[in-house]
This record gives sequence, structure tokens and C-alpha cells, in this order.
Amino acid sequence: MHIKFLAVRAHNFKAHRDLTVEFGDTTQITGDNAQGKSTILEIPVWTLYGTSPLGSKLDPTPTYEFDHVLTELLLNVDGKEILLGRGIEKKKTTYYINEVPSKATEFDSLVTSLFDRELFLSLFNPDFFFTLHWEKQRDLLMRFVTAPAAKEVFAEMSRTGLDQKLKDIELNPSAARLQELTKKHTLPQLGDLNRKVKNDKDTAHKRSQGKVQALREQLDKLPPSPDNIEAVQVQDAALLEQIRDIQSRIELADEPRRKRDVLQSTIDQLQRRVEQAKDAYMLIYNEQIDDHCPTCKQALAADAVKAVQDDHTKRKDKAREAHGALVSERKELEAQLAKIEIPDVSELMIQQRSLEEQRDQTADAVSAHNRRKGLVIDLTAAQAEEQQALKDRNDAIFVLDAIKAYEAKAAELQAAKVQDLFTTLSVSLFKQQANGEPRTHFEIQQDNKPYHGLSLSERIKAGLELREVLSQQSGVIAPVGVDNSESIFKINTPSGQLILVKAVEDQPLQITEAK
Repeated sequence: MHIKFLAVRAHNFKAHRDLTVEFGDTTQITGDNAQGKSTILEIPVWTLYGTSPLGSKLDPTPTYEFDHVLTELLLNVDGKEILLGRGIEKKKTTYYINEVPSKATEFDSLVTSLFDRELFLSLFNPDFFFTLHWEKQRDLLMRFVTAPAAKEVFAEMSRTGLDQKLKDIELNPSAARLQELTKKHTLPQLGDLNRKVKNDKDTAHKRSQGKVQALREQLDKLPPSPDNIEAVQVQDAALLEQIRDIQSRIELADEPRRKRDVLQSTIDQLQRRVEQAKDAYMLIYNEQIDDHCPTCKQALAADAVKAVQDDHTKRKDKAREAHGALVSERKELEAQLAKIEIPDVSELMIQQRSLEEQRDQTADAVSAHNRRKGLVIDLTAAQAEEQQALKDRNDAIFVLDAIKAYEAKAAELQAAKVQDLFTTLSVSLFKQQANGEPRTHFEIQQDNKPYHGLSLSERIKAGLELREVLSQQSGVIAPVGVDNSESIFKINTPSGQLILVKAVEDQPLQITEAK
């Protein structure tokens, strides 16, 4: 973009009641102090933005009586002429586009579409850039500087000789790993992923360490395994077999006792039934035979009395037979009970207790061995988990360190790339932190002195060099106004129009333009 001032016109702008200035490739504005020289540099900026060339608030109204304020700027932007105007009438701001009254939004929209405000002011006023916050200064400069290519950064991370060609460089492990990973993820994504992995694996590693320690403590509490555990296992199995054999014999010996108990229980039940049968018999035996009718009390006939007696005898005989049968069954079971012999198992029980006492030792040894074996398996698995967590954590740290190395190298290359744009100024884009990582920073110095520590002439030269870099990098050619130009002897021809404001003692305001 090529921006050119053709002319400005001012009516009641500060000390200028009516002023017209036509600009050439170089325009010199000279005169004694208080002649309104610097005010001429304010006219185009106030017309465009309503501010001073430093971007601050500006009141253009004069101290004398006036009807209205009006400024006009005739621009040529890439071959197209535009006449913009701004005024103050009755304390209200007015706007004009090609002499047509316009709304503020329409006016501002047109100016915004023509060029970026901060870039334009930095190109027009060499002091403006340095009034910005350092972050804005950095953003404005870096807006037009391309970052170093990833391939270049990776190569520089591995460069061992300054005269090597990129194709001859073998990437170091961190650069090679990072280059492979960036095929799928961006560096910020890799940073987020690996920071999460590191944090997760830190936790997993500590958890595994605790598990390993707990398993080792359990192992330490167990008695040591016998030197010949196989022999102990064989002995334990043999003792168990003997104990089971004796137990079987004791259980067999206990069978007669159970049989006897069953018989005794049956005999006891029969005895109760015998007694019940006896009671039933005695009840019938003691019945009185009545030879009179219980109702009318008359004597019964002889055959009736005989029938009653026969029935009594029959029932008594039946009760006697039932009692006898139960007695016979009881005696038979008592005979069977008398024949049952109970073997003596006390010796077997003594043997069993002795074997069990021996087996307590072998069983404990085998159990401890099996427990130890299981703990060793668990400990091996826990140690493997611990090592894997540590490996994954270290791998994540490796990637994070590679990202730091990449960012540091990219910052170094970018700083060198920016520095190459300047001749007398030194530019600092990054500041190293205590942890070695680069932190975003911005400062411009000349001969190790910051801008605010420079003299007036040094500041003008620094500003001109800076605006030339901005012009070249952005591709925008714009006018530049240099106030107090009498403080420097030589100004290199800038890109764009040059407007020089110079104080000359006892000289009225003069404007000279040169094509």
C-alpha cells in the first residue's frame, strides 16, 4: 500500500486561522518557535483520528474567537484520491467524505478500511511506536515477521557446525522425536498431552512405590523358606495321608457305638410301650362285671351276663398278648445290644494328635512358602508397574524438555531474524527465566541504552530506523513527519514522503516542497 499526502487545509485549527499546505516528496516546514510548525503535523492525524500524532487527546480549538473548526486531508491511497474532513461546529464533531457530510460510523469505517491505525501512526510519527505498551510494540512488529519454519528449528536444534547444510544434519533424539510427534499434534497439544501424562504417571509411580514397599514389608514378616521346600512338601503330604488314614479308622471304630446308641434308643421306646401295654391290661383286668341293667337296675338274663363275661375275657387276653409281644421284642433287641463290642480308639487318637503336632510345623512352612511365592509374584508385577510408570513419566518429561528446547531455539532464531532487520538498534524479544525457559519480552535499545534513555537526536534516528523496518515488513509506504529535525545533521531518505519540521531563529513560518 502506498499512502501519500497531497495537501491539508485548516481553518481555525489552533493558531492557524486559514492554512493550506501542499506536500511533495520532501516538505520542509521552518520558522521560529511558536509559529505553528508542529501543529501542521497534527492536522492530518486529527483529521483521520481526532487525536495528536502520539494518539492522545487533542483539542484543536484556538484561543481567539472563531465560528467553527475544519480540517481537510487530501490523500492518495494506491492511486485513488480521497478527501477527508473533520470539524467542530457548535461543540459537535462533524465529518466529511469527499466534501459530503457523513456520520461518524461511516467516516471511521472508511478510515479503518484504508489502513491500520497503530501501524499508520508508527509510520507517520517516529515517536508513536515507543509510546505503546511493550506487548503492543511486540505484536505490531511481529505481525509482519514470519516465524522460523519448523524444519529450520529442528535442524538448528541439532546443528553442530555453522557451515553445515540442512540436508547434512542428523537430528538429535529430542528433535527427531518431536518432529515425529508433530506430524499428528501441534506443539501446544503435545505440551498439554504430556503435562497430563507426567502428572498422571507421577501419581501412578508414587502409588506403585507404596505398593512395592507394602509387599516388601509383608515378605519381611514371613519366615524364610526351608532350604529344601520340596522335601518339606513331601513330608507334609505324607503326614496328612497318615492323619486321614487314622481318622478313617477312628470313624470305622465309632460305627458300633452309633449302632449301639440306635438300639438303646429303640429299646427305650419299646420299654415305654411295654409299660403302656401293661397299664392297658390292668385297666381291663380291674373292670367290674355288673349283672344289672345300668338304666332300669333290673337283673340281666344269664346269657346276657355270660356274653359280658366272655367279652371281658377276650379283651383281657388280647391286651396280655400285646404286652407279651412288646416284651419279647425288647428282649431280642437287648440280646443284640449285649453282643455289640465298642473298640478302644484311645491309642489311635494319641497317634493322630502326635501326627497333627508334627504336621503343624510342615503345614506352616508350606503355607508360608506359598504365601511368599504369591507375594514375590505380586512384588514383581508391582515393580514392573513402578518402572513402567517411571518410564512413561520420564518419556513425557523428555517430550516437554524437547518442546522447551524447540521453543528456546525458535525464540533464538526469531530474535536473530528480527535483529537482522535493524542496523543500529538491538531488539530483545525474549527474556530467560530462572528455570531456563524463554519468557515473552520486548525492548529496543541503542548502544545498550533503552529508548527513554536516548537523547533527542538519538530518539529521532531510532524512530526512523524502526519505522523503516515496519514499512519494509508491512509493505505499507506512508509519509513520515520529523519534528525538531534541527537536532540531527543527516536523515537517510525514508520510504514515503518526508516532512521535516525545523526551528530557525527569527524566521517566519515557511513551507517548502520538493518533488
